[in-house]
Amino acid sequence: MQEIYADYNGSAPICNEVKEYIINRLNKGPFANPNATHHVGTRVKVAMENARSVCAKLLGAQMSQLVFNSGSTEGISTVFQSVLLNNPKKKIIISGIEHSAVTNNALFYQENHGHEVYTLQTKPNGIVDVEDLINHIDEDTALVAVMAANNETGVIQPYLDVAKICQEKGVPFLCDTTQFVGKTEFNFAESGIDYAVVAGHKIGGMTGSGLVLAKDPATLKPLIIGGGQEKGLRGGTQNYLGNETLAVALTYAMNNLPKYEAINTKRQQFEENIKAKFPQIVIIGEDAPRLSSTSYLSMPGIHGQAVQMELESEGIYVTTSSACSDNNPQTSKVLKAMGVTDDIGRGVVRISLGLCNDPALYDRIESALINAYEKLSKIKSY
Repeated sequence: MQEIYADYNGSAPICNEVKEYIINRLNKGPFANPNATHHVGTRVKVAMENARSVCAKLLGAQMSQLVFNSGSTEGISTVFQSVLLNNPKKKIIISGIEHSAVTNNALFYQENHGHEVYTLQTKPNGIVDVEDLINHIDEDTALVAVMAANNETGVIQPYLDVAKICQEKGVPFLCDTTQFVGKTEFNFAESGIDYAVVAGHKIGGMTGSGLVLAKDPATLKPLIIGGGQEKGLRGGTQNYLGNETLAVALTYAMNNLPKYEAINTKRQQFEENIKAKFPQIVIIGEDAPRLSSTSYLSMPGIHGQAVQMELESEGIYVTTSSACSDNNPQTSKVLKAMGVTDDIGRGVVRISLGLCNDPALYDRIESALINAYEKLSKIKSY
């Protein structure tokens, strides 16, 4: 029985194009410190800078605006430090659906540097309330952080509207584009965003590869102090193989975006079929624009982890967002921000596919999910 990996939002498998590149690259070389001045080092640096050029072009940015790093968490931490340290303004505005990398950075500066954190309201459909931002952004606001697409729900956020508001107020805007880039069109220059982050492992690249984009690189301060690598903005010998493969993965993703149309069509059919079978099913963010590849659903009264285990017994790997145990199930902070009740929040299952998947996989997922719900409906999960 073929296994189905349906947790691309968590981490995408390394795509075939990257695998082929790595094998060829390992066989042929070269290997050296890209900052060395000898010929081999120069060859490595040329390849890495070519990767920078490719990534920048695909993302609508200038090469000078792109700093390679280990991924989105590092990028977010870098931006927070760059903007907030020694900044007399003390207000941070984030949304209630941000990744923990944003939330915990905001809390760190609140607890250790006296910043005030305001959390924007989220509508029941999973979209951040832009009017709430308009009402709370002011002259003391140092940073606004609102993601482009949520990792749990797949709901696409009005990041262009947020960018415009921030521009008008002269407030730096950090947009976590981790789930967005590689799944739909994105242009940094046209977005109005001040800072964006990308993680290679979300788009079929290697874990530990990533980048941060900065409208004005001069505003960045290094989180890691080193020997002047990345123009002094990120110390440490660069992960040049990771950087090269990030360009390969991003190229494949951006060149194959039309494939998501078939995935989206099949996903919608899958959701309609499940709801027809079980009318009580709740599709989280159903009425909002969502990533083509993400379904986030719940049957009230059925524990999400129990559904996950049933699907795993069929070789189908999904996830729940709940930080929970059998004895103490919890609704995620994202769902709480949306006003989702515990009866629904404890039962969520996230199914996320990617470009490498055949959309027909939804048929088998649908069959297994129906079987799981029919079985578990006869058992009290909690």
